[in-house]
Amino acid sequence: MEKYIIAIDQGTTGTTVNLINEKGICIEKVNKEFPQIFPKAAWVEHNLDDIWQTVLYGLEFVVQKSNINPKNIVAIGITNQRETVALWDKKTGKSVYNAIVWQCRRTTEYCEKLKKKGLEKTIKAKTGLMLDPYFSASKVNWVLKNVKGVRDKVKKSQLVLGTIDTYLLWKLTQGKSHKTDVSNASRTMLMNIKTGSWDKELLKIFSINENLLPEICASNEVFGVTKNIKGLPDGIPISGIAGDQQAALFGQACFLAGEAKCTFGTGSFILMNTGSELKKSKSGLLTTVAWQLKGKKINYALEGGAFVCGATIQWLRDEMNFVKESPEIEELARTVPDTQGVELVPAFAGLGAPYWKPEARGIICGLTRGTKKAHIARAALEAMALQNVDILKAMEKDLSKSLRSLKVDGGASKNNLLMQMQSDFLGKTIVRPKMIETTSLGAAYLAGLGVGLWKNTKAIKDIWSMDKSFKPAMPASKRKARLELWQSNVKRSF
Repeated sequence: MEKYIIAIDQGTTGTTVNLINEKGICIEKVNKEFPQIFPKAAWVEHNLDDIWQTVLYGLEFVVQKSNINPKNIVAIGITNQRETVALWDKKTGKSVYNAIVWQCRRTTEYCEKLKKKGLEKTIKAKTGLMLDPYFSASKVNWVLKNVKGVRDKVKKSQLVLGTIDTYLLWKLTQGKSHKTDVSNASRTMLMNIKTGSWDKELLKIFSINENLLPEICASNEVFGVTKNIKGLPDGIPISGIAGDQQAALFGQACFLAGEAKCTFGTGSFILMNTGSELKKSKSGLLTTVAWQLKGKKINYALEGGAFVCGATIQWLRDEMNFVKESPEIEELARTVPDTQGVELVPAFAGLGAPYWKPEARGIICGLTRGTKKAHIARAALEAMALQNVDILKAMEKDLSKSLRSLKVDGGASKNNLLMQMQSDFLGKTIVRPKMIETTSLGAAYLAGLGVGLWKNTKAIKDIWSMDKSFKPAMPASKRKARLELWQSNVKRSF
């Protein structure tokens, strides 16, 4: 009897559900998008029920399309957009307000007030995070302050809160399980990353009641079991949970300190495994929890994220009508040999690591009468790669060692031109795996470990496989000049 794992990858623009076998091969998958809600400039929200419906659709689709016996599904893994957070009613499961998305900048002013109070140092020491609207705590504080009737419901213990993994777990178990894993908890700005527990001082700073919060667990524990989910038998263990970027690091089999990956998604996120060492950055990076396996110490990582990566191509597709489908951007960019001096800095949601400038805004410069769509398309791809160079250089500085190679994944890693640009600008080998949806794969690996489908990480490393590598072809002098020009233009955005 072949055994299967379902991996739910709940992302920013849609949900992907993968059916994965014990060899780590995806048998069936489906992606379902859902609406983005923009109530004001730089505000981003999601309707929780919209998200849940995409999950239900995906679960039903992969089981029916693959024609497997659902009884052969041994586990479910969840990975998710991380800092996005919501509060919902314990009895009805209805949210009191839309989920506030990680990209949302509505709490910028509030975060600045906390900085003026001198709280940034305390928060960073406890969480490893920058005091930025990106993280969950300030978003929860906003809901508590601004949504009518919420405080009364909190006093009456009628509400719970959580990141999207917690919400999906709640729904899959019909409200029986209110838990999260240590990687997601580390992104809320409410967990002390040394202890792996909710921190009373942080809760006080953000005026959040601890009773609202889920229980923190290791990443491959049995969090709960399915109940009353259409098309699935009751009792399937949900035995793996991790934030999307940590799941991708796990899915890339980056189990050793010094191994790194870059996920090209809506944003681009680079994580480098630092093992059990809690490495504090002096270069504008985040210290975060990578994962924790049952009975083991917390595994840490350094992280840098560019808030807008693949979203740049979505913008060129949807708002500027450059292409009809995102993959067409590579063909368009290849019609010109260079950008002809055009630079695009995609600071549409501020700048993340290593700059941390929430007030930054996107710019296009270097335009002439000869500028074509293709030049801007190529500049967009270059920007996606150049943002990552800034982050990786900061990582090398923090660790005082040079990176040998970088593993890549996510939708845009299919773009060979972009991958070659990344190798050229970084001056390192880029390694792409056969399965680029390593976020889902990481969730599946954790879930499989949780129920003993794989004995250990070595068994997982044995089934990971490479598709292609890209080697740098750009001369060092040209690379240096290009990076200097990029950095000068980035500074113009803030």
